Amino acid sequence: MTRLTTAQALVRFLARQFTERDGERHRLIGATWGIFGHGNVAGIGQALVEYADDMPFHQGRNEQAMVHAAVGYARQRGRLSTHAVTTSIGPGATNLVTGAALATVNRLPVLLLPGDTFATRPADPVLQQLEVPGAGDVSVNDCLRPVSRYFDRVGRPEALIPAALAAMRVLTDPVETGAVTLALPQDVQTEAYDWPDEFFAERVWTVRRPAPDPRELTAAASAVREARRPLIVAGGGVHHSAAEDALKALAEATGIPVASTQAGKGSLRFDHPADVGGIGHTGTATANELARTADLVIGVGTRYSDFTTASGTLFEAPAVRFLNLNIASFDGHKMAGATLVADARSGLDALTEALRGHRVEPAYAVEYSDDKERWEQRVDAAFQADEPDVRPTQAQVLGILDELVTDEDVVINAAGSLPGDLHKLWRARSPRQYHVEYGYSCMGYEIPASIGVALAAPERPVWALVGDGTYLMNPTEIVTAVQENVPIKVVILQNHGYASIGGLSASVGGERFGTAYRFRAPDGTYTGGPLPVDLAANAASLGMRVLRAKTVRDLREALREARGADRPTCVYVETETADTVSGPPPAQAWWDVPVAETATRVSAVKAREEYDRHVTARRRHL
Repeated sequence: MTRLTTAQALVRFLARQFTERDGERHRLIGATWGIFGHGNVAGIGQALVEYADDMPFHQGRNEQAMVHAAVGYARQRGRLSTHAVTTSIGPGATNLVTGAALATVNRLPVLLLPGDTFATRPADPVLQQLEVPGAGDVSVNDCLRPVSRYFDRVGRPEALIPAALAAMRVLTDPVETGAVTLALPQDVQTEAYDWPDEFFAERVWTVRRPAPDPRELTAAASAVREARRPLIVAGGGVHHSAAEDALKALAEATGIPVASTQAGKGSLRFDHPADVGGIGHTGTATANELARTADLVIGVGTRYSDFTTASGTLFEAPAVRFLNLNIASFDGHKMAGATLVADARSGLDALTEALRGHRVEPAYAVEYSDDKERWEQRVDAAFQADEPDVRPTQAQVLGILDELVTDEDVVINAAGSLPGDLHKLWRARSPRQYHVEYGYSCMGYEIPASIGVALAAPERPVWALVGDGTYLMNPTEIVTAVQENVPIKVVILQNHGYASIGGLSASVGGERFGTAYRFRAPDGTYTGGPLPVDLAANAASLGMRVLRAKTVRDLREALREARGADRPTCVYVETETADTVSGPPPAQAWWDVPVAETATRVSAVKAREEYDRHVTARRRHL
């Protein structure tokens, strides 16, 4: 037996947890992030000091951002490792909710350790306690229940043992994983207990690769052999399973084209003959035309979000059917699909073997190859930046970065118009290069996530691409990058407003209301900006080295210099909002954003007419 406080026992336990997959062992909790207050400073805080040699620590500036950093780390590490995040009670705990939701929506593991009010209630209420007259056992931490895959409040020291083991089980389960919350009352954190030594033994959690059921595999192979226009939709599960080579083998053996969701982009290199690019509302014309005529859609590790299905309007063929290879039966049954419940790599290997000798018709391969070539010409046109002394467009910024990066670089984004441009245009060169968080599409994700990615892969150049709106949401973790000298590269694209949602507002009759940055003059009138705000100066004030780029030539030089920098560096560029040169191709598929059914303003009336035209094409696949 070893006598320790609850917090000391937890930190010591976490330092001895490992995952194992394919014979390789990984530390499960690579580090702990923390911001301290009265709810955790004397408990978890003291324990992290006590076991500083066992548990690395990162100091955060915003609780939500700490979760984003942990999620970025977990995604880069293939869900085999993650970070823990500790906060005080009150606002520190509630600030975790958005990050927890992002982790759970994206099926990425993160361990949350918020402080909680006293279990023994010596004073009631204590500072920052939420009082619920009808429920004495409720605290603000209960906000984390619906966004956590596992939640427990550790009300006694001995309750930590089953709670901690259950938490590790969920974090390492490829079906169940997401945010895991252990709420820790501040008095329980500091209470001593005699712990069994077995609790601190090294424990290895096997990340399973379940194989497909033989009957489902036979049925799946028959469905593929019968199809004339099959299409694979690669989702994030391909990356989580490290199944990229297995997918490549299936595509090369059968000639079936591969489209990708935001989470699945990079499953094949952009220049692989079978890769046809992104699918759905932000996808390529090549992938979406194939989707409209496909008679079999083979979903691999995808959850079929509305962007992927174009809100139920994309897969038009009357006899189209779905075959879903997914480790989670919950996702496997979507779109009324036939299921192949298995790990993505195991399932793809088995399907490739079952389809030995089968290939799509040569004419089909020629068709999508020709379409892909035409799309690449449109990408070239959008990227083209031959006039060195003009302000670049957003697409040209991506094109210039595309010229510079190698397989090693990681590009991170989450919100605004950039995810759409990246999904359509970016030429992913390696499985971990394209990192767009679009399950929750959380503004403010990019900078902290880039820190997490850089900690997980310190040898790789990591780029956080942020618009001005996103930057204003969550820039504070720049200070952490500077403090720990994590050499992230932050590219701020300034277009002076919420341009993405402004465009959407205009298309649905909202007339861009509330989306532009407007300056109130001394006489009380509003003008259209730009506001007297200098985001580059802000980034510099937080400790970053800042390179300002006014022209295409400046941008090329700045991005090249930033890539080689060994300290956190920001490239600031104002983009051409008129997009008078060559912009990205428009949306290739619809997305359902309901429009006012009745209105007096002409813009809304016209938008409703367009909406009614599209919505009639929606279909439930049964």
